[in-house]
Parts: sequence; C-alpha cells; structure tokens
Amino acid sequence: MNVPVCQMFERLNPEAIRPPFSRYSHGIVVPEGKRVVFCSGQLGITVDDEIPEDTGEQARLCFANIEAILAEAGMGLANVVRINAYVTGREHLAPYMEVRNALFGDSAPASTLMIVSGFARPEFKVEIEAIAAG
Repeated sequence: MNVPVCQMFERLNPEAIRPPFSRYSHGIVVPEGKRVVFCSGQLGITVDDEIPEDTGEQARLCFANIEAILAEAGMGLANVVRINAYVTGREHLAPYMEVRNALFGDSAPASTLMIVSGFARPEFKVEIEAIAAG
C-alpha cells in the first residue's frame, strides 16, 4: 500500500543542502489552522501480545498502530508530517526503510532514524513515533 500524497503540506528540500539520503523530506510546512496529532512511540506488537521476529513485520505493526491512532482523530498515514524511528542495530535499518518507503512513496514526511541500545523488552527491534496534521 502506498499512502497518497497529501496536498495540504509543502515539502521542503532546499537545493542549498544535500538531498535526503532516502525517501523523506528535510522539512514539512503545516498550513495555519490545521489540527496536530502526536503519536507516542509504537512497538511491533499485536493486540494479542505477539511480537514477530522479523524487523519488517515489526515496522508494519508499528505503522498499523499509528494508523489506528490517527483514525481516532479522523486522519490517516497521508497526514503524517514527521516520523522518528529507532532500531536496535544497523542490520534493522534496511527492513525498516523498505516498509516506510513502501507505505509513504513520494509523500515523504520529515524523518529521523536512529540506532539505539534497546527497548523495554529485548524482543523489540523497532519503535516508531509520528506527528500528523490535518
């Protein structure tokens, strides 16, 4: 699934700085008068407490959780303007980015990706938080 480009946001990728390393925007302008939703970091865990071993599957669950949170506010992934993602090792970067890029395509929100030493439980490999506007 590829999230449609949300036309309400201006994406900022100035030519005066290096282009993004991957599919994200350096900045996003949210028009005046829009609501903003801040999503806490989401982990790759199902409602039944299942945690897949695969990093990509965990990332898909994280984004599905974010999508459910945004739905409560009448929004969807197309409203995401910023992603902060954390993985527990360099080997998890590519699987996470594959999921993010497949979901967002050219609608590229602003994004940060960091390698961290771990999360509350050792099974977790990725955590994603998001900011949306609409």
